Amino acid sequence: MFEVTSGTVQSAQKVVLYGPEGIGKSSLAAQFPNPVFIDTEGSTKRLNVKRLPKPSSWEMLKQQAVWVKQQGSSVFGSLIIDTVDWAEMLCVEGVCAAHSKTGVEDFGYGKGYIFVAEEIGRFLNLLSDVVEAGIHVVLTAHAQIIKFEQPDEMGAYDRYQLKLGQKTSSRTAPLVKEWADMVLFINYKTFSVAVDKDGKKNKAQGGARTMYTTHHPAWDAKNRHGLPDELPLDYSRIAHIFNQPVQQQTPPPAQTAPPVESAPPPSTPTQPPSAPPAQQSGINPIIPQSLRDLMTQNNVTELEIQAVVGKKGYYTADTPITNYDPGFIDGVLVGAWGQVFGMVLEARGQMPF
Repeated sequence: MFEVTSGTVQSAQKVVLYGPEGIGKSSLAAQFPNPVFIDTEGSTKRLNVKRLPKPSSWEMLKQQAVWVKQQGSSVFGSLIIDTVDWAEMLCVEGVCAAHSKTGVEDFGYGKGYIFVAEEIGRFLNLLSDVVEAGIHVVLTAHAQIIKFEQPDEMGAYDRYQLKLGQKTSSRTAPLVKEWADMVLFINYKTFSVAVDKDGKKNKAQGGARTMYTTHHPAWDAKNRHGLPDELPLDYSRIAHIFNQPVQQQTPPPAQTAPPVESAPPPSTPTQPPSAPPAQQSGINPIIPQSLRDLMTQNNVTELEIQAVVGKKGYYTADTPITNYDPGFIDGVLVGAWGQVFGMVLEARGQMPF
């Protein structure tokens, strides 16, 4: 038996804001309801916003998204990932490290691009779970100009597009656009004005920052709210979409959780997980930052990592982490952090899930 419903459903929104660098994408995103930023490139230093630590690995970024979802809409109203093209670079690095490759081209036959696109797809599913928890998700991105040629037309022309897929054979940009409820292209609107009486010489004038909300041959954009084709770069013009009460969509208990959630929930300085009494006060700064950040975030000691590694037989339990092969750290400890942390919790006598 299935329940049939009717009418509109007010839900949190999936939004993509993209445009040239420095136009104000982060400033616009900062005006969304009660935002928290995952700043992948450090562009919010001049903004008075809530932010999580800059992720140093793809695994850390995923854990941060899981943690925001767990806090719920009563704590955060919007999750801002600024920017998704820098997040994609973390994804590429993570996929390559997990397969012991130095670059995405090393996979051969385009397999690396497929692996990255699949991982981005799983991440977008995770962000959809954040939306179902009643939290808006906003992805900012840079724009790039590409040559575009329609199959049924003669000639090619320039158009703006998400700056995604340069290392993934343009597989990720379509995924992000399809995932989003709203894609807003932000650019400077300029006008060509004749400067001679014959109209043969022109110069650009204007420069007003404009949001484009619908598809155009020169850019990608869309919305499902009947917005005008063009709007000034002013959050008040779209605020009504995000200030409506959200109906939280709780998945049924029998639903299988996304793979990323098999990892235990990450911690924050204000809500750390239980740690052993002998918890050390600091972590060796020589340990690679990608691993060091995950250890700090989850209150894991060096001795605990060494014990897990020794139990699996990779290195002896008394081998310092600083003596581990960098490829082992990136590909095993960071790339499979969920399983590593699960073993740490088991050793503590805690349930990993």
